[in-house]
Amino acid sequence: MRSIFALLAAVLYLILTMPVLLVLWIVGKINPTAKDNCSLHMVQWIFRVILRIAGIKVTVLGQEHVPLDQAVLYILNHRSIFDIVLTYARCPGRTGYIAKKELAKIPLLNLWMKWVYCLFLDRTDIREGLKTILTAIDYVKSGISIAVFPEGTRGRLADEAELLPFHEGSFKVAVKTGCPIIPVCISHSSAIFEDHFPWVRATHVVLEYGAPIYPNDLPKDDKKFIGKYVQNIMQETLQKNKTL
Repeated sequence: MRSIFALLAAVLYLILTMPVLLVLWIVGKINPTAKDNCSLHMVQWIFRVILRIAGIKVTVLGQEHVPLDQAVLYILNHRSIFDIVLTYARCPGRTGYIAKKELAKIPLLNLWMKWVYCLFLDRTDIREGLKTILTAIDYVKSGISIAVFPEGTRGRLADEAELLPFHEGSFKVAVKTGCPIIPVCISHSSAIFEDHFPWVRATHVVLEYGAPIYPNDLPKDDKKFIGKYVQNIMQETLQKNKTL
């Protein structure tokens, strides 16, 4: 029943808020800030509803590490489609996720994603991928945080503390802008859905925000291979949180 109700909540939200998209478009012409704030809070609200329906309990650690006065680059491990729901619901300000291009084909969902500054990445086209990164850099410069899954896909390793190799290109947003990198370690999220597809199960998830990492303050070698540097930090955190 959790699976049905969670899916129903998402579908009803997309359908019932169709007129809201028009209203927000009009508001955006007059007051873009109001439109952005309204979009953020509406999406966060439905995500919190879905988490409640799914019976997800979340233990949050280190949220005080997230700066409230500037845009950041969130780096997240990825085990579940619920990872976006879990983390976006807690973003303190405007935040766009870099998502796979296939999501851009889903009606209504694609509109809401664009509304909250999500970007669609074509992993097979280097030129288009570069354009996406350049847009993300512009977003950060204008005060919009960016969230990236540097593994490029959902991890399916038996040990959830193990990570797939990080794509170094995922960190260009921080290297080019100097914004802080916030590692976000998500533990046990695959137990919500992926471990027993197609059913949603009540789960205890641990979400830990790491201390900010400033690329320009790193030693030369660590900055050159910043993906590996951040990956090592996140693997240690995930290993620590396995038993929580």
